[in-house]
Amino acid sequence: MSGYAGSAYAMQVDQSPLFDIYVTGRDSSNRSLIGRIRINIENLEISEISPDPVLQLGQLGAFDENGVSYPYLVRHDNTIYLYYTGWMPTKLTPFQNHVGLSVLENGSFKRVSRAPILERNNDDYLSIGSTCVVVEDELWRMWYTSFTSWGESADEHKHHYIIKYAESNDGLHWIRENKICINIQNDDEHSICRPTVLKLDNKYHMWYSYKGEDYRIGYAISEDGVDWVRKDEQVKLDLSNSGWDSQSHAYPHVFRYQNALYMLYCGNNYGKEGLGIARLTL
Repeated sequence: MSGYAGSAYAMQVDQSPLFDIYVTGRDSSNRSLIGRIRINIENLEISEISPDPVLQLGQLGAFDENGVSYPYLVRHDNTIYLYYTGWMPTKLTPFQNHVGLSVLENGSFKRVSRAPILERNNDDYLSIGSTCVVVEDELWRMWYTSFTSWGESADEHKHHYIIKYAESNDGLHWIRENKICINIQNDDEHSICRPTVLKLDNKYHMWYSYKGEDYRIGYAISEDGVDWVRKDEQVKLDLSNSGWDSQSHAYPHVFRYQNALYMLYCGNNYGKEGLGIARLTL
């Protein structure tokens, strides 16, 4: 981890106040890799920092040859699944993103496939980025980032992407019906990503990043997890007056511990200046 503390995911250790935080850093070649730190959520003391990434880069020419990032973990039937976004440089656009999956075996994460688990199709034909995956009554539900276009001139936004929905019976094979959950809502907005979904009081709540000039954290609510109503104004996390998160907030991951929700989020410049945590008492 030579630079950045980017998108992260928190997984509780047993029923303790300890959490393993899977953090996207970058190596000396500016390639994203996922490391792990252990913190006590009650006092935020860091007790452990892994010396190595939890998952190495993919093979040369693979979809994740140039980076792995945006971790999202699922614990199901005594197995831990790590969904991640792979990076591959391209010629006419800066990069391509696609979704990979690895499984924890004997203390190490192993790829279940060297290819992406979400193939291109007519609706998702450019890139597929960050995901959120939840298992509910044996139905695997995914909210994912889908690229819709790349800017073709200097006065256009570099890219446009939105959040869509998919379902699966096994977490590996996914059915997509081009269902848009969070769409771009005005000309100033162009990128929406990094969803995280919780079900509370029989309603679904989503936090995500949306970008105009800089990233901000958005919020939406749903009765079924498919059709959403944006309520970005209800996010009461203000930018700091100065310092590491004074310009932008990005890439939220929200999780519950006891009587509070916690949000991991990145500060200025995609986490170049650090990773923070906020708390909402219920």
